[in-house]
Amino acid sequence: MFTIICLILFLMVFFKLLGLAFKVGWGILKIAVFLICFPVIVVGLIFGGLVFVALPVILIGGACGIAAAA
Repeated sequence: MFTIICLILFLMVFFKLLGLAFKVGWGILKIAVFLICFPVIVVGLIFGGLVFVALPVILIGGACGIAAAA
């Protein structure tokens, strides 16, 4: 009986930690996208001659950044 209770508690802790790992991973992915991937894509668009596409992307990104900081 004690073994079953310990097993149930172990599984509860395991799934809670698994959920926490997904949340942390998602947060790290969002930070990586906004700090690394987004600027690389914008610079690539500017150097590729697609300034008319890069400008709205820069403006939308700036607005999202300001809204997230507030």
